[in-house]
Amino acid sequence: MSLARYKKKRDFKETREPSGKVKRSKKGLIFVVQKHDASHLHYDFRLEMEGVLRSWAVPKGPSLDPSVKRLAMEVEDHPYDYKDFEGEIPEGNYGAGDVIVWDNGQYLPNPPTDDPDKEARRQYHKGHLSIVLLGKKLKGEFGLIRTNREDKNGARRQWLLIKADDKFATDEDVTEKTASVISRKKLSRDRK
Repeated sequence: MSLARYKKKRDFKETREPSGKVKRSKKGLIFVVQKHDASHLHYDFRLEMEGVLRSWAVPKGPSLDPSVKRLAMEVEDHPYDYKDFEGEIPEGNYGAGDVIVWDNGQYLPNPPTDDPDKEARRQYHKGHLSIVLLGKKLKGEFGLIRTNREDKNGARRQWLLIKADDKFATDEDVTEKTASVISRKKLSRDRK
C-alpha cells in the first residue's frame, strides 16, 4: 500500500505525526479510533490492512446501538505507527488540532479465517466489511458498508458504520467515555 497521499498532505518538520512506513502487527490485526478536535470534532476509525491503517472519519463517533447508522468518510491510509499518535497537530498544518487514542485493540474479519488480512482486504474491496472489534470501548461485531454515493470526482468514499445486534449492543452513548485509552488524557473540550 502507498502512503504517498498521507505524506503529501503533511510537513514532518512542522508536525510530530509519524512519517511511517508500511509495517504489520506481529500477531493479529489492530484497530484504533482517534478522537480528533480539528476544524470539526470527529473520530478517525482505522483498521490495519496490508501494513497500513485504512482510515475513515466518523463525524458523530461510533455507536453501540444497532439502529444507528454512522457516516464514515474514507480518507487517506495512515502509517501503522500512527496507532499510538496523540498530541497536537500545529495550526496551519493539515488536520490541525488535538488528537487522542480514544480506543484501540485487535479486530477480526467475520467469518474467521486462517488469513485475516486477506479476508479483510477482500471484504474492503467488495465494499462490505463485517468485523469483530476487541477493544476497550468498542466490542463485538460491526459492519462497514460503502454506499453508492459518488463525490464530485466520481469516488465512492462514503461508508456507513453500523453496530450488529449482539451481546455488546446497547443504547448507551459510548462517546461519553472521553478519556484516552493510552494516556487517560482528554481533549481540552472534554475537560470542562
